[in-house]
Amino acid sequence: MKRNYHTIDKQGKVGERELAEFLVRNGQALLPMVELIEQSRVAIDEWIQVMGRASIEAVLELSARQVAGAPQQGKARAGEIVRHGSQTGRVYLKERQLRVSKPRLRKKGRGPNKEVAIPAYEAMQADTATAQRMLEILLKGVSTRRYSGVIPEMADTVGVSRSAVSREAIEASEAALKMLSERRLDQTDLLVIYLDGMKFGEQCVLAAVGVDSQGSKHVLALREGSTENAETAKDLLEQLVAQGVDPQRRRLFVVDGSKALRTAINAVFGEHPVQRCRNHKLRNVLTRLPRQQQAQTASLMRAAWKLGEKEGMAKFRQIAGWLEQNYPDAAASLLEGLEECFTLNRLGCPTLPAPLPGYQQHRG
Repeated sequence: MKRNYHTIDKQGKVGERELAEFLVRNGQALLPMVELIEQSRVAIDEWIQVMGRASIEAVLELSARQVAGAPQQGKARAGEIVRHGSQTGRVYLKERQLRVSKPRLRKKGRGPNKEVAIPAYEAMQADTATAQRMLEILLKGVSTRRYSGVIPEMADTVGVSRSAVSREAIEASEAALKMLSERRLDQTDLLVIYLDGMKFGEQCVLAAVGVDSQGSKHVLALREGSTENAETAKDLLEQLVAQGVDPQRRRLFVVDGSKALRTAINAVFGEHPVQRCRNHKLRNVLTRLPRQQQAQTASLMRAAWKLGEKEGMAKFRQIAGWLEQNYPDAAASLLEGLEECFTLNRLGCPTLPAPLPGYQQHRG
């Protein structure tokens, strides 16, 4: 199917005016998200919790069935171990602790020590490597859209026989994951799309997080790969279009400076305003300076971002001039993508206090 990926001028001008009005109206709430990538990571973490909880609860049910059989509505099951409702438990997906609902099993009869453990739940409690593996399976399955493999692989990791994973269970989990991951976005009025690569253990995932006209954040899509992979970036953006994100609607993209991301945006969405992530820019410059020069340079950069577009760019050039003689790499990094460092200023977003200190804590 042929797609028009380029912005129509008339719609673009109207869209940019609406975008500028939104930034002026919501700048106090929006700019911290633009400057602090942790806010996008929080949205991803919340999304992982929803997806992870659903998948893990399915695995716990499968494990319970291996011990006590499937629940039988209105019938007492023959055997020594029976179901006794459900209870709350806690498991980990890497460092994330999830509260889950798990089946409760008991031995028949009265007396102490009647509780029966669910083997998969015990396995998730015992080994941190299992928590890491479970997260890897979830992210890989979602980012590659191979949803049908998530439950069988998770189950196998915690000792549930693959023969116990029915086709119905696989199809149900596949449908649920697909619905959450590929939901329609036609009615979501996205004005900002944030693209960034995030590390989860050894796994790198490219994530798209959107901000709508009310300032609410939405996890839009994930892909396995880095921001430097042009095909991964293009595939992710094309999925957004397939889910209903109109490429002709004017919106702001926030990126880390990757040329592959910029190329993919132009290829799929056409010309849109792009803002460089300020924390990425700070990190890229400061890591090229000795420690004794970092605090002062960071303060000057933050002060420049509080100025108007022209004044701020002039200040960056002045800082680069001071750095050029002794630290040419830092000066070049500062000036790279200069205009995109001040897109928000050009669009009229209110000047705010500088981003929080501590770029070393950045986790992207």
